[in-house]
Amino acid sequence: MDCMLETRGLTKRFGRGDNAQTAVADVSLHIGNGEVYGLLGPNGAGKSTTLKMICGMLRPTEGQMIFDGHPWQRDDLYAIGSLIEEAPIYPNLTARENLCVRATLLGLPKERIDEVLRTVDLENTGKKRAGRFSMGMKQRLGIALALLAHPRLLILDEPTNGLDPIGIEELRDLIRSFPTHGITVLVSSHILTEVQQMADRIGIITQGRLSYEDVLRPGEDLEKLFMDVCRKGGAA
Repeated sequence: MDCMLETRGLTKRFGRGDNAQTAVADVSLHIGNGEVYGLLGPNGAGKSTTLKMICGMLRPTEGQMIFDGHPWQRDDLYAIGSLIEEAPIYPNLTARENLCVRATLLGLPKERIDEVLRTVDLENTGKKRAGRFSMGMKQRLGIALALLAHPRLLILDEPTNGLDPIGIEELRDLIRSFPTHGITVLVSSHILTEVQQMADRIGIITQGRLSYEDVLRPGEDLEKLFMDVCRKGGAA
């Protein structure tokens, strides 16, 4: 498989000596070029820690990351867009102004702002300040910020948290559209029905370890698969 991102034995421990706690242990992911990969697991299983290592927010204790065929390096972050936790927006600025700040910092042309506003369907928000946006609009603005620098890999951590059903559907359709624009997506979520409708491949992390990874087949009972894997992982 042609991987956009591969992790080999990725491990993260916090603390030292006898007090060290292992959050992620020996995780080896295989995220194919041009696919939506769903990273699943119970709360506290290690999903966010894994994503933060890939995004450069945490340094792995052990293991290796391979990005687009070469060992991961800090410069690769220019090709990785991410939305981890809350969208990093300025509430007193408009959507366009938020994007203008980021574009200026990155040295990007202002035309790129119009492109990403169209992509996330926020081009008609005018002078409305981002602090008055709905949760769904804030998430889409966060994704627009992540898209500005033309990333090849987009990482989204629980992007549907707090959204109403309409917002969830809009975001799901948006995520599904990214591979057609040459963007591979790694998305973490606990809403199995949404992952079922958007992911091409899934990985399930239990107690810090990757307990399952495979293509998500049409008609597969993801809830049953998830529960079976979590029970086995918990018993291991």
